[in-house]
Amino acid sequence: MPGRTARSDPSPLPHAPPEAPGAAPAEVPLRRTGLCALMAATARRHPARVALVDAADKAAWSGRPAMTWTYGAAAEIVARLAGGLRAWRLAPGSRIGLALPGSTEGLVAHLAVEAAGHVPCLLPATWDEDQFAAGIEAAGVSAVLTQARLGTESPAERLCRAAVRYFGLRYLAAFGPDVPDGVINLDEMVLDRRGGPVAAETGGGLISFVGGDPHRPVHRPGDALLAAVAVHLIAARVGPGERILSLVAPGDLRGVVTGLGAALVAGASLETLPVFDGAALGAALLRPVPTHLVAPAFLEPALARAALPDTLRTIGFAHRAPARFTGRSLRTAFARGRVAVVDVVALDEDVVLSGTRGRDDLAFGLAEPERLGLPGSLLSLRRDEDGRIACRGQAAKAAPYRRGEAEPDDGSAWRPTRYRPTLFAGTATGLTEA
Repeated sequence: MPGRTARSDPSPLPHAPPEAPGAAPAEVPLRRTGLCALMAATARRHPARVALVDAADKAAWSGRPAMTWTYGAAAEIVARLAGGLRAWRLAPGSRIGLALPGSTEGLVAHLAVEAAGHVPCLLPATWDEDQFAAGIEAAGVSAVLTQARLGTESPAERLCRAAVRYFGLRYLAAFGPDVPDGVINLDEMVLDRRGGPVAAETGGGLISFVGGDPHRPVHRPGDALLAAVAVHLIAARVGPGERILSLVAPGDLRGVVTGLGAALVAGASLETLPVFDGAALGAALLRPVPTHLVAPAFLEPALARAALPDTLRTIGFAHRAPARFTGRSLRTAFARGRVAVVDVVALDEDVVLSGTRGRDDLAFGLAEPERLGLPGSLLSLRRDEDGRIACRGQAAKAAPYRRGEAEPDDGSAWRPTRYRPTLFAGTATGLTEA
């Protein structure tokens, strides 16, 4: 494993105004591209627009300063990192692991992997040495990007030990401070201005792990990832120049769809709070910008009692199947109905479903999937005879990753999930494993 530092058009999803309530969603053709291309497109049009924002307390748990990047600055950093990655001796489309929290470094690293022509593979930074070794081998990862410090832990050192157990891992790189010996310093790569411009029109998709299980990687092609984001934005309705404030880690499909993916497709900014702190959240909510909050579902009771600012447009509560919906507050509990509430449910790494309470409520949509009214080319749902939810469409194109096998199919065939809705009086009160 080398120990030296390597040298360093319009969006395919136009920012259309929200559809009128009750209107049938338009079919949205998606061409094969990557999130990095969306970043580059907005950077060309609106270079001064804020793109990525760190939590104010970032230095306390990472040893790195909190940063705010405009689209123009972030696109330049992505290009520098991508230039450095391209200097590595890796075949196009190689899997590069990302063991990073939801800070600006992790987000630009994700985009740089795409821009370099490779496939991001999400490795939970909380994995232990055995899990890292198993996940890296199962996904055929050739390189990993991480950071030296995460709270009291050192993911870079943990990965050094895991790398010894899998000879297919050729490169290990980390953001500082105090990058271990033998690990490529990504900060030096960012500072390297010698590389030329990097074309950002790749769309290798994403590899993530079902339930964080290192033995169950799933590959989703690039167009399927964008389709999943488009399905979410039909409910969330984030506008250009607005802000997504996310408390959900970017370590799986749900986190990418509701965070980085939604921000880049909408041309919005993304602010993350990887380490939850109530005071930090309160301060972040007060910033004078239209905001879409994404939070784990267990925080709903606390937020229902909180004083919410006038700038808050939506709250998205992120669930993961199996899940219960019986503890949901009424929509009117949130700022007297002024704030729209969106439920986001991930069914493993198969599909992410989003619905606005009252209008496109998932409690009704999971009971009768045709009521969701999604564009059929993006995502269709049905209940099979055994009660399980089945899906098809562009947003459902995904398959267990196995080296040497072909890409997932075109999404035209119905694919059953592991979950079926629990029904009561014509509504879904939850999802259980079949």
